[in-house]
Amino acid sequence: MPTHQTKRLVAHSAEQMFDLVADVEKYPRFVPLCERLKVRSRREEDGREVLLADMTVAYALFRETFTSQVTLDRAALTIVVDYINGPFRQLHNRWHFTPTGPDSCEVDFFISWEMRSRTLAMVAGAVFERAFRTFAQAFEARAHRIYGSAPAPAAI
Repeated sequence: MPTHQTKRLVAHSAEQMFDLVADVEKYPRFVPLCERLKVRSRREEDGREVLLADMTVAYALFRETFTSQVTLDRAALTIVVDYINGPFRQLHNRWHFTPTGPDSCEVDFFISWEMRSRTLAMVAGAVFERAFRTFAQAFEARAHRIYGSAPAPAAI
């Protein structure tokens, strides 16, 4: 099962980065392959906000929609996405934001996925892998646009 993890130091607070990643309705503006995202429901559960969301990803002639549960844990500065339904057999990702100073943090992004169809995996697998590898960078670039520019990113 393919996985990707990256840790990056960014010149924005952990709270700013959490808010930016938690704002899922804005994903179609800047997330690679994300054509549409619709939040179906929101609820509070044990001090966390839990969303049910449909995301449509598109590339060339490929277009698929999948449903995920997104758990926003502001107290822990963690966002967990668990796959519900769609073209994947499995999809899980996690964001964790660790403060490193008043205006900086470490962003830890992890994702694992497995396509349901071998044919789809062969056709779209490489595209998904490239896109997943650029997710953290896309969010960091958006943070610079929203919160102001910062020094060049650093990988850990």
